[in-house]
Amino acid sequence: MSRSAASRANRRGEKPPPPEPLPSPAVDSHTHLDITLDGDRRPDDRAVDDEIEAAVAVGVPRLVQVGVDVGSSRWSAELAARHPNVLAAVALHPNEAGAGAATDDALAEIDRLAALPRVRAVGETGLDRYRTGPDGWAAQEASFRAHIRIAEDRGVALVIHDRDAHEEVLRVLADEGAPEHTVLHCFSGDASFARACVERGFVLSFAGTLTFANAGYLREAAALAPVGQLLVETDSPFLTPVPYRGRPNASRLVPHTVRALAEVTGVELEELCAHLTTTAERVFGSW
Repeated sequence: MSRSAASRANRRGEKPPPPEPLPSPAVDSHTHLDITLDGDRRPDDRAVDDEIEAAVAVGVPRLVQVGVDVGSSRWSAELAARHPNVLAAVALHPNEAGAGAATDDALAEIDRLAALPRVRAVGETGLDRYRTGPDGWAAQEASFRAHIRIAEDRGVALVIHDRDAHEEVLRVLADEGAPEHTVLHCFSGDASFARACVERGFVLSFAGTLTFANAGYLREAAALAPVGQLLVETDSPFLTPVPYRGRPNASRLVPHTVRALAEVTGVELEELCAHLTTTAERVFGSW
């Protein structure tokens, strides 16, 4: 699915209303403001600022804007450079890589961007066995390995997209050596996979899928993870949490997922927000 098609599919219906603000600040560790606002075009600066201000108003003052190709990675780095609430992650998405986008020139540009001061992660990179067929798996894995090396060389976090490829992701990370700060974005595994990731020191980032009725396995996974190895995210405009599943997602909806995570973990809400912020700062640095 192209970025523009994905955007159209996730911008249907009215925007959900803002939730009750959190009692203490939390962080959206993974958002796509460019896709949320304008698909595969460059969104208007005022619209971006309004979206960030809406998140701030509900207790989400800091965001990590994530690139999926060269163009969106450049835009993410530019936004982080101008906006104090935003840090950036840059990468070629695994489905882009599987389609042949991980050229030497493209990887060199990701490496260049990863050296910028407000770019604090390489991602999202990884493996996707759902949308990319077997013909693209070798290119996808080669790209993943290259991104791991860039993250290590630049001393930044690694943000992993893992879809239907849990064991393969662990294999590649074992081969290459995982960076000190490795995040499983939109964690999608069960308790067994969560345990394997936690034992390796990885951070599990949970999206709105945690709230879905059919996601008991995710709640089991979240419940066993130490609170210091948890993050929350929107992956907006995708994965809108209940009760607004199917409508456009945005960073201002993070409180729904934070409250669900508090219920799952048994950690008091304000304390959980503090832990999530501390973990985000440990992984991405201060901002």
